[in-house]
Amino acid sequence: MKAIGVYKSAPVETEGLFTQIETDTPVAEGRDILVRVKGVAVNPVDFKVRKGKQDDGAFKVLGWDAAGVVEAVGEDVTLFRPGDEVWYAGDVTRSGSNAQLQVVDERIVAPKPKSLDFAAAAALPLTTITAWEAMFDRLLIDRTAVDANADKTILIIGGAGGVGSIAIQLAKLAGLKVITTASRPETVAWVEKLGADQVINHRNPLDEELAAIDVANVDYIFCTSETDQYFDVMTTVIAPQGRIVTITEAKENHNVDLLKAKSASFSYEFMFTRSMFQTADMIEQHKLLATVAQLVDDGTIINTANESFGALSPESLQKAHALLDSIAHSFPTRRSSDLKITFDGIAD
Repeated sequence: MKAIGVYKSAPVETEGLFTQIETDTPVAEGRDILVRVKGVAVNPVDFKVRKGKQDDGAFKVLGWDAAGVVEAVGEDVTLFRPGDEVWYAGDVTRSGSNAQLQVVDERIVAPKPKSLDFAAAAALPLTTITAWEAMFDRLLIDRTAVDANADKTILIIGGAGGVGSIAIQLAKLAGLKVITTASRPETVAWVEKLGADQVINHRNPLDEELAAIDVANVDYIFCTSETDQYFDVMTTVIAPQGRIVTITEAKENHNVDLLKAKSASFSYEFMFTRSMFQTADMIEQHKLLATVAQLVDDGTIINTANESFGALSPESLQKAHALLDSIAHSFPTRRSSDLKITFDGIAD
C-alpha cells in the first residue's frame, strides 16, 4: 500500500519534506479493524508530531482524523464488518491515517455521518471527541439536564476554532448559556451562527469584558487556547465550586492555590488518553462519535470543514502544513485551528 510520511523533523519549507512510499499492508487482529482511508484532515497534533520527530531514520506516518471503509476485521471485533463506512480520530501511538490503509481499534471508531462525504466527515472526529470529553467527562456537565443547565454559564475561550466550534454547539444542546471569545468580524459572526449567547473580545482582559456584560463569575470555563495567558484570569472569574478545563499545555508554572478558596477544579483534556493507556472505558469514544454522527445527520451539529485540498499527496500535504504554519506565525490574531483542511484519500 501507499503511505505518506516523514523521515525527520525539518522546517515546513524543506523540499521533499513528505515522502510517499510503498509499504506492507497492516493486518487486523484482535479488536482492530482495517480501514481503507477515503478522507483525512490536518490538525495541530500533526504539526507537533512532525516537529518533534526524532532524527532516527525511521519513517513516520502522520494523520489522525480519518474516514473510510472497513476492509477486514480482527477475530474479536463485534461492532463492524467489511463494507461499513466509519470515522475516527485514531491513536497517537500508532501509525497514522496518511496512508491507503490503516488499522485502528474498533472501540474508538463509529459509523460516519451518512450526510457527509468522506473528506468532510474527516474534519470532525478529533475536535468532536476533544470537545465532548472536555465538557461531559472533565467539566462533568450533565448533557441530559437541559432545564437545570439553563441557570449555568460556560465561558469558551477560543470559540471560533475547531474544538471551540463543536463545544459551542454541544453546550447549547445541553441547555447552557454560552459566552465565547472572538475578535474578528468573521469569527464573531461564526460563533453567533453556532449559537453563542454572548461574544467577548479575547484581545482585552477577560474579567473586564465579562464585567462589561454584567457577568461576575461563570460556572464552567473551557480554554482551547493559551493556558499560560489565561490561567490567572480564569481563577478570577470562575465561580465558587466551578470547574475549568484546558486542552493546551502550560509552559509556565502557575499557582493552583488561587483556586483553593473557591474549591474550584482545574483539569486537562487530551483525547488520546483512552487509546494511549487502553483505558477500560475506551468504547466511550465509539459511543460519542455514534451519537454525534446522528446529530450531524439530523442537522443539529454544523460541520467545521472549510477547505479541501483534493487527493492526498506529499505535495498537497506539505502545502497544507505550510499554510497552517504561515497562519500561526504571520497572523497572531488567527490560530491554525481556525482553518480545517481536509483531503480525499491517496490516489491508487
